[in-house]
Amino acid sequence: MTRLSSLLLPTERQPPADAEALSHQLMVRAGLVRQIGAGLWSWLPAGWRVHQKIVQIVREEMDAIGGQEMLMPVLLPAELWKRSGRYDTVGAELMRLRDRKDADMVLAMTHEEAVTFHVAQVVKSYRELPKVLYHFQTKERDEPRPRAGVLRTREFVMKDAYSFDRDQAGLEETYEHHRGAYARIYDRCGLEWVECRSDVGMMGGTMAHEYMAPCAAGEDDVVIAGAYSANLEIASADAQPVELPAPLDAPVRVETPGARTIEAVSSLLGIPHGAQMKSFPVVAGEDRFLLVLVRGDHQISETKLRNHLGAPWRPATEEEIRERLGPPGSLGPVGAQVDVLLDRAVRDDDGASYTTGANEEGVHLQGVRPGRDFGFTRGDVREVVLGDTVDGVPVRIEPAIEIGNIFQLGTRYSEPLGATYLDPDGKQQPVVMGCYGIGPARIAAASVEQFADERGIAWPKAIAPWDVELVSLGKAGSPEREAADALYAELQEAGIEVVYDDRDGGAGAKFADAELLGCPLRLTLGRRSLESGRLEAQGRRGQVDHEEGVPVAGAAEAVQELWATLP
Repeated sequence: MTRLSSLLLPTERQPPADAEALSHQLMVRAGLVRQIGAGLWSWLPAGWRVHQKIVQIVREEMDAIGGQEMLMPVLLPAELWKRSGRYDTVGAELMRLRDRKDADMVLAMTHEEAVTFHVAQVVKSYRELPKVLYHFQTKERDEPRPRAGVLRTREFVMKDAYSFDRDQAGLEETYEHHRGAYARIYDRCGLEWVECRSDVGMMGGTMAHEYMAPCAAGEDDVVIAGAYSANLEIASADAQPVELPAPLDAPVRVETPGARTIEAVSSLLGIPHGAQMKSFPVVAGEDRFLLVLVRGDHQISETKLRNHLGAPWRPATEEEIRERLGPPGSLGPVGAQVDVLLDRAVRDDDGASYTTGANEEGVHLQGVRPGRDFGFTRGDVREVVLGDTVDGVPVRIEPAIEIGNIFQLGTRYSEPLGATYLDPDGKQQPVVMGCYGIGPARIAAASVEQFADERGIAWPKAIAPWDVELVSLGKAGSPEREAADALYAELQEAGIEVVYDDRDGGAGAKFADAELLGCPLRLTLGRRSLESGRLEAQGRRGQVDHEEGVPVAGAAEAVQELWATLP
């Protein structure tokens, strides 16, 4: 029985003072979630119904591709994470603790180590592969800046799946099965979404995709151009051309007193930002010093540079810069006795003519041409910007919420954790792995962000807490209330998920709560309904009033037909 007179649904007129994201505001106001501490949220009954509907959609699609559901513990021995190497590399976000026997433990943020441990014990032969194992489990993450309600938290439920194949070809086939399943999941949940190539990050492996829901609250930026999409961290595009000065036979020194920035040099010399080369001295690994060059109107992508170098990097210190190059503010590659990495957007043909620092205070060089005036290696290490193109299509950059990710892990975990099998020739081979994550809470929040209006939430039908909200405008004991009680029972008997506002109170407050909660269809039964024999019906999306309403007699069948037509 789901009556608002007894349901725990603490709606609020005002959002929390610290709520910036729309989903944070509305999910609290609608009584779906409540905060218990920084980054720690409780899902109240209506919110949990949404969460679990998403879980069921995910479960059905995972089962459809051969996934086997299991459950692994949140608390894990740290030894497994030490064997994989992640105990030391993940950093402070991994929650570490010791039990009463002084053994190191972790609260899992993902379960690669745990599931690989089990497979290493159980799987022995190629005949036992492939396998896909998954679970829905609480994850713990010591998030430094919890924010945006349920979007960035320290504890959350995630569906994480893990695939185990004989070889790379098998992994690629399984990976494609998951791509198809994820597309069906997001479509069924009613989201607007894009699939993007992404960085493998701390997970390791050789390939990754993430699934993004474009919306204003997104913390990631997605680059989209036609069929192309990628996270801004790793996106590649053709740079917008820039008009360069006439080429010179050799670099020419020019006095630039006080001009220590791209903007200042452009203003002083009357050249566009893109006609300069911006110099970034960095140290890769422990001690590899190099100078990274991008166009003056571009910025380095930290992720792309790390991936290109194959090692972590940091900006060089001022002391290191002065020792190896010259004064910061006028750095350049000509005459520099260091390795130079040139972004691919910088031209090196006969028409190339750039301005760079001269490694002297207050002096720059004009007419610099890569290759002729300095040696270099190439790399795509810049961030994509508006004006760039992919296959001739201009890019657009949109904020988005990450709602899932998948990785080709290869043998990243199977080798250190000893997950091997015997092939048909009796030779031992490492299992080849993939992993696949989805956050139901993020799907719920993204849905709120994408479809809410000024009145409240407007859920997609598949994940709404209830299909229908029935509002009674009669007081207890009135004919209207008795008719509404009977209708509520009829709708339930027909299998329609209905929440019944049977509270005493004014119509305005009831309608406001219904719009805030966002069920796809609202039915209203009052005095006019009894007089006309028809219920008032309104679709939540777009506040669409169905002028003919729904007949009171035989209402259940008519409601089902009307509900099926809703967007």
